[in-house]
Amino acid sequence: MDLGACWRPDAPVLAGAVLVALAWDGRFGEPAERLHPVVWMGHYLGAVGRRIARPASAVPRPGAEFWAGALAWCLGASLVLALATAAALLLRPLHPLLQALGLGVMLKPLLAWRMLRDEVRAVEAALERSLEAGRQHVARLVSRDVHALSPTQVREAAVSTLAENLNDSVVAPLFWFAVAGLPGAALYRFANTADAMWGYRGERGGRDWTWAGKWAARVDDGLSWLPARLSALLIALPSGGRGWMAVAANAGRTPSPNGGWPMGALAVALGIRLGKPGVYELNPAGRPPQAADTARAVRRCGQAVAALALLAAAVVLAAVLWASLP
Repeated sequence: MDLGACWRPDAPVLAGAVLVALAWDGRFGEPAERLHPVVWMGHYLGAVGRRIARPASAVPRPGAEFWAGALAWCLGASLVLALATAAALLLRPLHPLLQALGLGVMLKPLLAWRMLRDEVRAVEAALERSLEAGRQHVARLVSRDVHALSPTQVREAAVSTLAENLNDSVVAPLFWFAVAGLPGAALYRFANTADAMWGYRGERGGRDWTWAGKWAARVDDGLSWLPARLSALLIALPSGGRGWMAVAANAGRTPSPNGGWPMGALAVALGIRLGKPGVYELNPAGRPPQAADTARAVRRCGQAVAALALLAAAVVLAAVLWASLP
């Protein structure tokens, strides 16, 4: 059996599934937690993580912690791949339209544009009420300490999260879906969730993740490498690609090999400065973001999502026209 053929249906079916997933996301948002595969991934990672990461006060065992994290990651990834492959195989005998519908419904929980957009808008709405409300809301989006953030820094955190998660929550899952079908998108989402929960240097939640989370962090870096640069390109497209050299220069300012690309692209496109105190500053010559810039950032990222939808629609339309030729 050609496993690649099982994983990657015809391009029109994949493109149709992308349209279904994006339409479902826009109309209904996230499924209930009890039905959400990413929530299930989080339950696994949380339960296993408590076993593989040593308490912060314990004696370090770098080799044992690293391999425990790697093996636990591989076990979870294998389960995710098996389930996603089985689901895709069940759809293979169906009519292409039903395949696209079924794949789209299963792809939807692996991407989250509407939730990301709404959460970033909610930060700005909270800031209008009070600085403390803005800090509390942005704390739901970032892992940094928010207690001393100024209004400008709250906006920087929200807009930076919007750009970075445009890649993590939309572009990268769709990229790996195009490459390897539903298993590809599911594997990426597992890897990204593992990095979010395990990929820390030092202590978090009373445990030290320096070695236990290193495998998860490196795999996510590898899987996100190309999609992050595609995300930056999509953000830059409405400007005709102007300022791409500045985007590339800013991308290297962050500790992450990938996060700086979409964040730098959004900062350059909007002419604003984005930073994390004591860690990085992107487009330092830009002005501090204002309230209107949050809405502009959401619109720019929405245009990137629309471009992906148009590309998928073009593939479907081309397939229909081709099929209609004598």
